Order: sequence, then C-alpha cells, then structure tokens
Amino acid sequence: MTESPASALNPALVEWTGPHGLPMFSAVRDEDFAPAFAALLPAHEAEIDAIARNPEPPTFDNTVTALELAGEGLSRTSALFWTRTATDTNPVLQALERDLAPRLSRHWSKISMNAALFGRIDDLWSRRDSLELTPEQTRVLERHWKGFVRSGAKLAKPEQERLAAIDEQLAALRARFGQNLLADEEATVLLLDEGDLSGLPDSLRDAMAAEAKARGADGRYAVSLSRSLVEAFLAFSDRRDLREQVLAAFLARGENPGERDNRPLIKEMLALRSEAANLLGHPHHAARVLDDTMAKTPEAVVTLLRQVWDRAVVRAREDEEALAAIVREEGRNHPIMPWDWRYYAEKLRGRTFSFSESELKPYLSLDAMIAATFAVAERLFGIKAVEMPAGSGYHPDVRAFEIRDADGSLKALFLGDYFARPTKRSGAWMSSFQTQHKLPTASGAGRLPIIYNVCNFAKPPAGRPALLSLDDARTLFHEFGHALHGILSDVTYPSVSGTAVSRDFVELPSQLYEHWLAVPVVLEEFARHVATGEPMPQDLLDKVLAARGFDAGFAAVEFTASALVDMAFHTRGPVDDPMAVEAEVLAEIGMPESIAMRHRSPHFSHIFAGGYSAGYYSYTWSEVLDADAFEAFRETGDPFDPAVAARLRRHIYAAGGSVDPEEAYKAFRGRMPAVDAMLIKKGLMDAA
Repeated sequence: MTESPASALNPALVEWTGPHGLPMFSAVRDEDFAPAFAALLPAHEAEIDAIARNPEPPTFDNTVTALELAGEGLSRTSALFWTRTATDTNPVLQALERDLAPRLSRHWSKISMNAALFGRIDDLWSRRDSLELTPEQTRVLERHWKGFVRSGAKLAKPEQERLAAIDEQLAALRARFGQNLLADEEATVLLLDEGDLSGLPDSLRDAMAAEAKARGADGRYAVSLSRSLVEAFLAFSDRRDLREQVLAAFLARGENPGERDNRPLIKEMLALRSEAANLLGHPHHAARVLDDTMAKTPEAVVTLLRQVWDRAVVRAREDEEALAAIVREEGRNHPIMPWDWRYYAEKLRGRTFSFSESELKPYLSLDAMIAATFAVAERLFGIKAVEMPAGSGYHPDVRAFEIRDADGSLKALFLGDYFARPTKRSGAWMSSFQTQHKLPTASGAGRLPIIYNVCNFAKPPAGRPALLSLDDARTLFHEFGHALHGILSDVTYPSVSGTAVSRDFVELPSQLYEHWLAVPVVLEEFARHVATGEPMPQDLLDKVLAARGFDAGFAAVEFTASALVDMAFHTRGPVDDPMAVEAEVLAEIGMPESIAMRHRSPHFSHIFAGGYSAGYYSYTWSEVLDADAFEAFRETGDPFDPAVAARLRRHIYAAGGSVDPEEAYKAFRGRMPAVDAMLIKKGLMDAA
C-alpha cells in the first residue's frame, strides 16, 4: 500500500516535545523535509480556502485572526528547514532548497491573489472605523490589507499571473545566489606553514590551526573566507603578498567564472524586480520597497547616505595619508591598497593609542562577552539567562538558554550558534523558530518565543578559549539586540511580533544595544584576561574608550559605498552589466582606491539572497535613531536608568510592529531625532 503524504510526516517536525517546547532537533532527518512539505503545503492551502469560503460575513476573528493562526505546521517545518540549510547544509538539503524556493513562492502568491480572501480583507478594511478594533488589531488589519495590495491582489488576472511567475523566478535565483556564495566560501582556503605566519598573534594562529585541522590539513594553518579570519589576517600579517592573495579571494566570492558565477543572476534579478515594480505601478523597485518604510523615498535615502559619505571620504583620505606616512617610514614605496589598510591602521592605532587589537583580544573571550550581553539585559530589563543542558541545540556547537523575567517566569528560549564551519552561511544574523503571540492555540494561550543568533567567529582548538576582536564583540552585542526584540515581544498577534517591523526600524534595537559594550562599567566587569582573570588595566580601558572613533572614515566608506550601489541598482530599470553600474557609482562618488566595498555585488547577499534589496541603507537610518536613543540614557547620567529602560522595553523592544515605528519612537523619546548624533557616534563630526 502506498504511504500517504500525511502518514509520511515525521511528527518531530510539527510537535515540538523538547524542553519547554523546543524542537527535538536530533529526531529530524534531512530526508523528512520533502514529504513534510508535500503534506503541509496543501494542508495550509485547505486552511486558507476554508477562511476564504466561510459563508459567514467577514469579521476580524473569522478572517484576520484565522489567517494569523493558519499554517502552524508549515511554519514550524519551514523554520527547521531554513535553519538547517543556513547553518549546516549539504547537497541533499541544497537540492531541496532549489526545488522548494519556487514552490513556496507559488504557494504564497496563490494566497495573496486569492480573490475571495482579499474580498473579505478588503471589506473589513473599508469598515475598519466601525469595527471597534483595538489599536493593535487596526495595525494588524492594515498590514494584511497593504500586504495583499502590494502582492498584486488588485491587479487583473494576467498581471497577477505574471507577478506570481516573477516572484517564483526570484525565489529560485535567490537560492542559487546564496548557494553559489557558500560553495565559493567552502571551496576556497589558503593553507600556510609556520614560515608564513610572521606578525600573527597566537590567538589567530590557534584559530587558523583549528581551521586547517577541520579541513583535513592537521599541522598546517588555514585562512578560510570567514570574515573573522580574513579581517584578522589582513590586520596582522606581515606578508603583503599573502594579504593581497587573501583579500582577492574574499572579494572574488560569487564572481569566479563558471557555474557559480553570480553576475548573470544579478542581471536577471534586477530586471525581474524592475518589471514587478512596474506591474504594481511603481517607477522602480526602490519605490516599491520604500513605500512601507520610515524613509518613504529613494531621495530621502540618498540624501542621508550622501551626508555620511561626504564626511566619511574626507576623513578616510586624511587617514590614508597617515597610513602612507608609515609605509614611507618603513622604506617601502607602494600606495595604500585595500589589502594594506587594516595592517597599517593597526600600526597607527598602536602609535596613536598605544595598544593593538592583539593586546585587547585576551580580555574579550567569547564566554565573557556572552555573559556581558546577558548581564546588560538583566540590568536594563530584569531578564535573566539560565543555560540549558548541552545538546539542547540543533548542532553540537549551539548553546541553549532559558530567558526568565524578573518574576521568574519563563519569557523565552534563546540559542546561540557562534562558530564558523564550512557548511554554514557566512555573516551573522538573528532568526526564530517560533515568535511570541497571545492567541489561543491547541496547547494553550499564546506561544513562547524561541529565538536564535548565528555568528561566524573563528573556532579555537579544543580546550582553548575563543577570543574576539572588538568588532566581533560588537557583532555579538548587535545580534543579541535583535534577539531581545524577539525575546521581549509582548503582542497579541504573530504578524506584528518581535522584528516584524519596517526594514529601516528593525536595526534600531540591535544597533542601540551595541552601545553598552563600550559602557565602562560593563568592560570593567567582563573584560578580564582569559588566563589570569585580571580586569582590563585602567590605562588600556581608557585607550579603548578613547579609540572608539578610530578608523571611522574607513568603516563609513566601505559601508556607505555598498548602500549607494544598492540604491543605484534599484532605482534604475534593467541593466546590461551590473558590474559596470557598480564601477560607475564608485567613480561618481569618488571611492578611494585604497578601500574596497564592504559587499561587492556578486557576494552582496543582503540584497540578492536576503531581504535588504533597496534596504541596505537601513543600518544608517537606524543609526540616526540609535544614537539619539542612547542619548536618553546619557542625559540621565546613568546608562541603566530604570525609567528610560522601562520606556525602551515598552515602546521599542516589546511593541514589535503593533505600533507605527515613528509613533513608537516618539513614545519612547518624545520626538524624532536629528542626524547630528549619528554623525558624532560614527566619529564623523565632533560633539558641540
């Protein structure tokens, strides 16, 4: 007898019976996903059809609430699948990902273009003022209605079908882009011997030895294309030829000729995005994306970016001359090139502030910095992290924590996946297995948030502590700030939970949280020498704090160039040669030859494999908010002021998307911010 799709479904995918409702990760096999999606996609479609065909007149509960709760099995299985493909993938999963991406796109397009369903939503929207909805319900209804319209619900049938086909093609292309990038990163490694390691600190040597051993080259040293390894190598290696080789490989990700070349995919994606925007009545993709953001228009975005750029490039050129002076002092005769900048900047930092990154790292162990992120959250918001037994996560490297509120109640579960591995997508991010809400479910009222952070820090040899750079530590705080947005969420409806906010508001909680890394009392307590346990010496602490704006021009240039290229791509129609557009933009803004873009287009996964197309600017937009938000604490003289922290939790971290972001910020701060605080924070303008 043939097994039905439903009977082939592994219950562990949808019934999470681990501690506190965690998935039983070890019970899920790669081969379980295909039959699960085969069963769950039609099941979700049936749920949607039942809502759309309900003979009762539309009400908020029988339409909107029903939509909010539909497809839980599909959501759970999808969360497990996409986490595994991003953090521990293999050819079996990648083949299914290529097949599934367009299938899921078709599935969601069919829902968004369901005329009967949109008719019910549209009816409720037209009567919203008479429905006696709560403010959150009004916001939820608005998001559903606008989501349907933006997805083509009001288009004629032929245009709907074309839009659905475009979305399907784009989903497949995004999956290919990401897989090509991962394949390049997995395949490319520079193996070195002891004689090649001049200038490298012991912690970096240890990390490179561990990387080589993991790749079957025990006894040698490896530089993979993990950003943590690459940037550290560029900062410390005395071998200019090897620095150039490493950076060339890093910048060439996604641009190597052959089947993994992402450049043709970029061209195709830009054309499809432009066509989709035109179908929906927008002049270009950026206008479509920005319509539902705080920025609203490309002109507002470019104005902000150029304010940063104009100051950043002046500062960078001043710094470049200081670096070139060191080159000349060494008796060398070469310009500062991108593979030189970090190396000579590290020397300049040592001269200016009398300390180096290698001197700082022993005070920034990963374990201590994780403890610092939790301690700051406890002082601000009253929550406490309690580590769960080893093996609770989805990979042996993953650590799991209960997050308990001030009254001891369980608030959330948090998982941290901190180390790079060849099967893991590069970068750092936050996501969730389950978002918080308060709607009734089969197992009770609401859902507990299950949030996770992914980083790609270099893994040390067994028995050695992982040591972070200051930038790594900042990344750790940044991602936990995102996690707190999910952990502290306190809303009724899942569609507005946690990070379900506009793209240029979502970075506020994360970037704001970075500020506490540099609060002196935090460093004094947690920045302790990994071997002796001694606190960071006061003179070193003073130097670290004094150096916060060091190399600000470089950091702002490499980021802002990428953001301006993103906007250029998405404010034009189809382009024949995306790389020519990239070069044209860089020439127009006067990109220094000594600095490379943070994300060159063929590996710019934020905009071509993720959700930041025409949105990479949002980090800068949110920086305007986060710099001003931290000033609220400075104004009290207490970085943990209870009243300010309570407002921050209520209006920013807990509110999710249940409130318009501008109104949420005003409720916290009393007004919208000016740009100056951001420019001062970035080290591009002096404080008054």
